[in-house]
Amino acid sequence: MRRRALLGAGGAALGAGALTAAGWPVLSRYVREGLPGKVLRSRAELPAAFRTRLPVPGVLEPTTTSGTTDTYDITQQHAELEILPGLRTRAWTYGGTFPGPTIVSRSGRRTVVRHRNELDRPSVVHLHGGHTPASSDGYPTSLILPADGSYDMHRVHQDMSGGPHGMTMDHGAMGPMDLTEGSRTYTYPLDQRAATLWYHDHRMSYTGAAVWMGLAGFHLVHDDEEERLPLPRGDRDIPLMITDRSFAADGSFQYPSLDAGLHTPGVTDAYMNGVLGDVVLVNGAPWPVHAVDRLRYRLRILNASNARLYKLQLDPQPAGGGGFVQIGSDGGLLDAPRRHDALEIAPAERFDVVVDFSRYEPGTKVRLLNRFGDGSTTQVMRFDVGSGSPRDDTRVPPKLSEVRPLDPGRSAVTRDFHFRGSAAGWTINGKEYEPGRALARPKLGQVEVWRFTTNFHHPVHLHLDPFQVVSRNGHGVGAFDHGWKDTVDLRPAEAVEVVTRFTDYPGAFMIHCHNLEHEDMAMMGDFVTE
Repeated sequence: MRRRALLGAGGAALGAGALTAAGWPVLSRYVREGLPGKVLRSRAELPAAFRTRLPVPGVLEPTTTSGTTDTYDITQQHAELEILPGLRTRAWTYGGTFPGPTIVSRSGRRTVVRHRNELDRPSVVHLHGGHTPASSDGYPTSLILPADGSYDMHRVHQDMSGGPHGMTMDHGAMGPMDLTEGSRTYTYPLDQRAATLWYHDHRMSYTGAAVWMGLAGFHLVHDDEEERLPLPRGDRDIPLMITDRSFAADGSFQYPSLDAGLHTPGVTDAYMNGVLGDVVLVNGAPWPVHAVDRLRYRLRILNASNARLYKLQLDPQPAGGGGFVQIGSDGGLLDAPRRHDALEIAPAERFDVVVDFSRYEPGTKVRLLNRFGDGSTTQVMRFDVGSGSPRDDTRVPPKLSEVRPLDPGRSAVTRDFHFRGSAAGWTINGKEYEPGRALARPKLGQVEVWRFTTNFHHPVHLHLDPFQVVSRNGHGVGAFDHGWKDTVDLRPAEAVEVVTRFTDYPGAFMIHCHNLEHEDMAMMGDFVTE
């Protein structure tokens, strides 16, 4: 493995002065608040907010169904979409839409998804939050090559080399490669709780570009426990994929890749700490509006942005506050509901919340704001409350689920993972990513404590099994750390301890930063369960 240095700053704890001296393109406010990234300004004329109806991704029907298994087919393809009014955006899509179609599964019932790649480049699919065998987890070098036969090993090597940043590899040191041409079948046993999952591209060195161009979709899992609860359902159970994007003058997606064809790993120097767009999309629409009745709604909020953090708040707040009633996290239902005036959500995190619009007067226009935003990114979408007062037969019960805590005192081992930005690159434990090199070898069924520390902002994601947050900086958990998590928001100069137990599936899995530019530029590591 051969890497080129991607940061001009050294030291274990960098302040704003060191960042400036090193040439880091981080705005001073973002440094102070610990928010990553740099805004890439659109060149297209942007529409006014709240002119577009909120689209809801369609639910994919299975191709075949048996007594134990539902099988789905998805074609990864280019599509011309109208995202900005009057302009066409060429996207990389699952099934021709952005977001891709939603898959709805039943806990304990096997889901098989056959992905056919009709794009002009390789791809990998990861079911984020899935309890999945290693062979179907979306290891970053398990590539689906284009179906047209345009890629061979020489071209794969070309894409993995060159460029001043990120994971550039010697041809003889590619690590574990698993290539299929045209299509790949992913098998998801889904022996897990009901939860809001999502699927996205996970190709080594190119995840940021692929997700930015459109390769993301929801995968919802239901179970008996969840369905016994009197929660909103049907058209009042709404998945909301929040992303930010930047657009060129012709409406195409802008991304600061090192070449226009997106065939060189990494981004230009100014965006190494993450790419931020100036257009907020919800389910692929810019600043949309959604009409609601004066009823409770369940909102499954996913931050699918490459690097942007959001602090979401309703405006106006309902009388008495607590407008968001959180019922679930990344890994499903909480034990009991928790009320929030605002939600801080890092890339890849999910918040399952209920909003009671009967707390608003008829005709109220409720904006969903981003308190971490500037200018055009301060607004996300709007809910227009209807004039009627229909009967609501839903409620949020005081007890949601049994979330049994893992006891960190029974941990067989404590492992440290240091997420660092320095002259050596974006690293974990001082190492840039190398496929096939394990940072840890946990035993299946063994309780372990994993300690994450950082000098920059990193949303840390763990594959295979969820975890429970134990502490932040040696104190209690944060307001948004409750329940089962698979991604934890790690702030600058912070130490977070989590407790986990990996089960069922041996093999190689991933720990990485879900700031996708950090991930693409080597902030990943393998762990191997045995």
